[in-house]
Amino acid sequence: MNTTKKKVLLGMSGGVDSSTSAILLKKQGYEVIGLTMLLCKENEDAIKDAKKVCKQLQIEHQVLDLRDEFQKRVVQNFIQCYTECRTPNPCVECNQYIKFGAFYQKALELQCDYIATGHYAKVEYSEKYQQIVLKKSKESKKDQTYFLYGIEKQVLPKIIFPLEEIEEKDDVRQLAQEEGLLIAHKKDSEEICFIPNGNYTQFLEKQIPMQKQRQGNFILQDGTILGKHQGLFRYTIGQRKGLGISYKVPLYVLGYNRQKNEVIVGEEKELYSNELYAKQLNFLLDIPLQGSIPVKAKIRYRAKEANAMLYVENEQAHVVFEEPQRAITPGQSVVFYIDEDIVLGGGKIVANEN
Repeated sequence: MNTTKKKVLLGMSGGVDSSTSAILLKKQGYEVIGLTMLLCKENEDAIKDAKKVCKQLQIEHQVLDLRDEFQKRVVQNFIQCYTECRTPNPCVECNQYIKFGAFYQKALELQCDYIATGHYAKVEYSEKYQQIVLKKSKESKKDQTYFLYGIEKQVLPKIIFPLEEIEEKDDVRQLAQEEGLLIAHKKDSEEICFIPNGNYTQFLEKQIPMQKQRQGNFILQDGTILGKHQGLFRYTIGQRKGLGISYKVPLYVLGYNRQKNEVIVGEEKELYSNELYAKQLNFLLDIPLQGSIPVKAKIRYRAKEANAMLYVENEQAHVVFEEPQRAITPGQSVVFYIDEDIVLGGGKIVANEN
């Protein structure tokens, strides 16, 4: 028996990515424990699929009930953000506090050497920076580092991303199929896990107090009233469809005046801005943060990275872009990359809120 075999706690969602990660870890000689986090009633089926996979692969499976923590850290935060006219990204919160927070603490309890997940990202030692760094995945279309900037820096050396060298998602499915896994062709989930039908407005209607759902005015920047909105939480910056107002040119949501319960609208050209501010910062790289730092900044998961200068002072980031960016949205995260593929850190976008 190999007494030096390292023990890994693998987060298993019942999907193909985490299941294939289990295959790869076993092949690499790790002792793997599969753990599925019970987060909400909507992911109970995931537990069944994960159990089946673990049985097939002959690895131990456990369930960790994190429903209370998830409700507090992710669901309530989601509701609070929309109540305050911010557009949250629940996956960022879940990764920071649940998947690499409470999950990591469970790994320590089980005396595991590492934790692993099926994320498309990479952790490796950088000779240049003399430390472990978080880098983009080779599968660029699936890269998920945007969601991972909030991980605590001291946890990075304990993380394994088994899919880090995978270049195509089809390769992942092929590996699962070769192993005979029944979930090899299971569809990827693209919805918010606690809103499986994707209708977040319907979800929020049941959660936000009625006094916060009252009607107000759509206005132009100059104060011209154009019509009535149905509650601030129903509208996000950059939105065009579903406004229910007519005008000589297409109109987009530009922002809000919470005090007056107004939604500010305007032309698309008014959506562009050269700068933003961010707070709740987390940096993963030990480099000096004084002065100006050239970075590539990503203002939402689907956005392209853009050249920018980063200024950090008093726990706030000021980002100035080379080219104007469309629909910079408070509540979303901005993530900074250096040397093309290394995650410097990120934070929550604030600013321009009335």
